[in-house]
Amino acid sequence: MQFPESWLREFCDPPLSSAALAELLTMSGFEVEALRPVAPPFSRVVVGKVLAVERHPNADRLTVCKVDAGAGALAIVCGAPNVKAGVKAPVALVGARLPPAEEGGAPLVIAKGALRGVESEGMLCSARELGVSDDQSGLLLLDADAPIGRDVREHLELDDMLFTLKLTPNLGHALGVYGIAREVAALTGAPLRTPAIAPVAPMNDERVPVRIEAPDLCGRFSGRVVKRVNPSAQTPRWMLERLARCGQRAVAPLVDISNYVMFEYGRPSHIFDRDRIRGGLHVRWGRDGESLKLLNGETIALDAEVGVIADDHAVESLAGIMGGDSTAVSEATGNVYVEAAFWWPEAIAGRSRRYGFSTDAGHRFERGVDWTRSADHIERITRLIVDVCGGEPGPIDDHVTRVPERKPVALRVARAAKVLGMPVTQAECVRVFERLGMPVSEEPGRITVTPPAWRFDLQIEEDLIEEVIRLVGYSKLPETPPLAPVTARARPEAERSWHALRHAVAARDYHETIGYGFVDERAERELAGNADPIRVLNPIASQLAVMRSSLLTSLIGVLRTNLARKATRVRVFEIGRVFVRDAGAAAGDIAVAGLSQPLRLGVLAYGSAGRVQWGVRERPLDFYDVKGDLEALLAPRDARFAPASHPALHPGRSAAVIVDGDPSGVIGELHPRWRQAYELPHAPIVFEVDAAALLARDVPVFAPLPRQQSVWRDIALIVDRRVTHDDLMQVVAATRLPLIRSTTLFDTYQPADPGGEFGAGEHSVAIRVELRDDDGTLNDARIEAEMESLARALGKQLKARLRG
Repeated sequence: MQFPESWLREFCDPPLSSAALAELLTMSGFEVEALRPVAPPFSRVVVGKVLAVERHPNADRLTVCKVDAGAGALAIVCGAPNVKAGVKAPVALVGARLPPAEEGGAPLVIAKGALRGVESEGMLCSARELGVSDDQSGLLLLDADAPIGRDVREHLELDDMLFTLKLTPNLGHALGVYGIAREVAALTGAPLRTPAIAPVAPMNDERVPVRIEAPDLCGRFSGRVVKRVNPSAQTPRWMLERLARCGQRAVAPLVDISNYVMFEYGRPSHIFDRDRIRGGLHVRWGRDGESLKLLNGETIALDAEVGVIADDHAVESLAGIMGGDSTAVSEATGNVYVEAAFWWPEAIAGRSRRYGFSTDAGHRFERGVDWTRSADHIERITRLIVDVCGGEPGPIDDHVTRVPERKPVALRVARAAKVLGMPVTQAECVRVFERLGMPVSEEPGRITVTPPAWRFDLQIEEDLIEEVIRLVGYSKLPETPPLAPVTARARPEAERSWHALRHAVAARDYHETIGYGFVDERAERELAGNADPIRVLNPIASQLAVMRSSLLTSLIGVLRTNLARKATRVRVFEIGRVFVRDAGAAAGDIAVAGLSQPLRLGVLAYGSAGRVQWGVRERPLDFYDVKGDLEALLAPRDARFAPASHPALHPGRSAAVIVDGDPSGVIGELHPRWRQAYELPHAPIVFEVDAAALLARDVPVFAPLPRQQSVWRDIALIVDRRVTHDDLMQVVAATRLPLIRSTTLFDTYQPADPGGEFGAGEHSVAIRVELRDDDGTLNDARIEAEMESLARALGKQLKARLRG
């Protein structure tokens, strides 16, 4: 919400400076996001009148103007297309200092000089040259009654300050200047000036029949016909300036008047072209199959979840959000219908976002507006229309169906003191609500407040407690240290913390990233293979419409962002929750029935295996680099890696991660299809593992250093190519041979063509075996017997045979 300080002070003028007023508003919950002057500093710019205009003798696009600036006629060379005799415009006198042409530049100092051989004694200014707006199409034309020679800053009130408030959704009553003034009056005790809105006497009897068919959509609907208006009239400059200082561009006088009253009192309204309304108006919910072309030119499809205003033939307006194009006022409009309604907030909330836009009207109606002043605001708009555009108003037609019932809310004084952590008296609480204009009734230790029609946020006792401290002042809260027992929670030795896991991953040269829990539906379907994703009811963007069931979707998005910024090596990880359907999941503190939210670690690596340096040749990373990182994170626990398929991963370069016999995640290279679809130069290596497998760890068990030396033997076997490393290691472990301490696969050989000792589909694997007897010295006989037992077990289980 943006507004000029001068407008606020017309309603309430406390003895505070601009900075003090901004601090007061911020400390009472109305955060002042920005406070800036209407125009940047400049000096020696006055109101001037162009007396005569002549062509420049040496330039086709320049003119020589004779200008009265209050101290005699000046000759000024000007190139503005709208300069002509009789207009008034800002004149920068010799010695004037104007704002710099670009940010950070030096001020422009006006000096007497010659332009194409003609002397110029100043400069006629545009709005852009004064920093008032970006308009540089011509001179900034002033009103005909502007006093010649008067300082332009004073005449245009350019020393006014612009307040920009960042309002939370519960502060809908502050979306109008009068509403903010009401709060300032309550905070400071300064008098609130409430202008009397005098009724405009009807001059005809014409009415538009209105039928409210949906009381749950509209509680009150007020309207009036104004005939014979002049839509081509000029919007007064004072109104245009105030609208501009509220961030609203000028459109046409009728629309400007409607917008002006909206910023003034926080109540939106709409003006229809009366002659385009066919029959009466029907306030109802939309119907499937209906459509509406809006004022912004967009045509939308309607349904029973959206409120509309329709005439006897078609829908004419999107209720509380935006009018339709077919009944919009134009330069041909002769008669208008002015409408002000109370729309139930829950009937408006979220509707405009369904269609991908937001409006000032919808922003206010979904927070709630004062339904008691609808007719008064019709009178206010009517008076402005008659004053600016002329016209003959008809009677106000006011329909009330069902309006909110303001239920009293009780406040216990002792409870307020406990919540605030400071003593407050009942008299202080009563004064707060009296200053806010709320009816109060008392009994010992308890007051009851009836929220006014403009306060939709006061519903429970805590809301009233917040009002008390807002007006008493947050600065009055005592600085009391918290009193609470500090009890250390000992973590089991077999479990490590998230913080330790983060440090462990970061130590492997990865950077942490934090992604949204909602992702693009296309990525969810393709990378997670989720054909039925969990949808977000009110997504913040169309590409964030579903909940993720895998961290890989977020990590691929991070990779694409980094590649777009010319990164050549990307190593990132995320620890976060995913969301999957689970019929057995029960509701809890952070859980929803039927929805599981497991915590996982996702890692992505892309580019070279190591950083560029002189001592090691650069090489691209591969599957085994990232597999080694995962094994290091799981250590000292061992994981098995079994062939597996995953929608996101290369079918021949991916594996399931099995920890303690349980599938705990996947690891692999991105599928070539998705590498191409997501425009990645190379395929990244990724893994995603359940957090529980990473947090659990084996408790260290003491073991003495071995007293005997180990012996190593190599064994070369010919096996079927379908036999995996995991198969070999499982057989070795199952034999439980007493002397074998470790086995390592160190070589493989695949012949180009079968022949000799190799059969079709066979290859050779070489295993290094460590043997040791902790109680005695090994000899060749025992070693050979152990190796023969190992060979027999491998032959029996995997049909392996010793290579000759």
